[in-house]
Amino acid sequence: MNRLSIKGIAMSSPMLVLATGTVLCNVAHANPITGALSEIKPLADIRVRYEWVDQEPAPGATTPSVTANATNIRARLGFETGKAWNTSLLAEGEFVTAINDNYRFDNAVPGYTKYPIVADPEAYELNRFQITNTSIANTTITLGRQRINIDDQRFVGNVGWRMNEQTYDALRVVNKQINGKLTIDVTYANKVNRIYGPESPQGVYKGDLEFTNIAYQFGIGKLTAFDYILNFMPLPNAQFPGLAAAAANPLNPARTSTHTWGTRFAGTKAMSRIKLNYTASYAKQQRYGSNPAPNYDNNYYLGELTGTFRQYTLGGGVERLSGDGTRGFSTPLATLHKFQGWVDKFLTTPDKGVKDVYGTGTVAFKGVGPFETLTFTAMYHDYDSTRGNVSYGHEWNAIASLKWQRFVGTLKYGDYGISKPVQAVTGNAATTLTATKKFWAQVEYLW
Repeated sequence: MNRLSIKGIAMSSPMLVLATGTVLCNVAHANPITGALSEIKPLADIRVRYEWVDQEPAPGATTPSVTANATNIRARLGFETGKAWNTSLLAEGEFVTAINDNYRFDNAVPGYTKYPIVADPEAYELNRFQITNTSIANTTITLGRQRINIDDQRFVGNVGWRMNEQTYDALRVVNKQINGKLTIDVTYANKVNRIYGPESPQGVYKGDLEFTNIAYQFGIGKLTAFDYILNFMPLPNAQFPGLAAAAANPLNPARTSTHTWGTRFAGTKAMSRIKLNYTASYAKQQRYGSNPAPNYDNNYYLGELTGTFRQYTLGGGVERLSGDGTRGFSTPLATLHKFQGWVDKFLTTPDKGVKDVYGTGTVAFKGVGPFETLTFTAMYHDYDSTRGNVSYGHEWNAIASLKWQRFVGTLKYGDYGISKPVQAVTGNAATTLTATKKFWAQVEYLW
């Protein structure tokens, strides 16, 4: 805040305070840049996390897996200005430092192969740099490196659970009409800055990406139609030194160049003292552009229902990503950790598809001692293929989180089990599914 000091005049004078405020206001209006700079807001997101992974080795493995231990500190620091000519600037850096690096941080790098993967490499980079303009009525235009989360992030998201988030170099236009009930959201992006960081062989995806999302808010819920086109530039195998072709081929983003379109409906309804939340979604996907595969058709289905009574929530759902035996339904830009369990066994859909039947329960408390909120959630997943009736196992998840002022603490656990190892083919690469346990302890400060 600007302060004015004049010798011999008491600063407590109401007339002086009023005059000072008037002068500053007039200066800000006379010079929009000065006004925008005077309204700068700092951005700070500090996170410290420990992650433990215990994964059984595949049968016959020459190098048995060991436990991975990762301790990382992430600082996301930046600022956002006020508006000048209806335009604001946001700039933010991201800095991830490994304190304990007994883990494999990148499956595109041949080192640390004796460890399970924890996808949190050290990274020091520009995370966001964007300008936002609201000159057109009911319209927000954002240009530059930005965070994009669409709907539930099943198709386009920022992968916020990982320490280095995913951002997009893009032009995004969001227009709201009919009292805000109709939303037209259109994005063109030519670069994806992925969680592996700019130094990784797979840290940047380039290409032509188009996201179109049109939604209308009815009284009982929001109906959305979407159309997502991903046309990635191929990455040659030479970009993955030290990896055999069988390991490098699936990392080529051209294999996930697809055209996906569909619809989604999500809403909330109060019934007596119970609040129901319901979601249904369908999508169809085909190869597109640079994808070397012959044409194929895969489908996506989601149905979910939850009910909340006081501080208790129970629910369940079915999510189905089909596979034709050669290709599985692909969602390379999704926030994948939100779906199909927290152990992340199905980041790439098996070629025979995957069906996830799950149930969840949550209890939330307010005002527990010094804490504003205290929440416990447990989930169960049962996985099967959509083709061939192959059991992929099951998974238990649990999380406890509490909030105190600007701090959030989290304890999180995932346990994936399977009666016997099963080979799942993803993009012509064979992955053996084996029992895996993961644990996280995290504290985050957000300003």
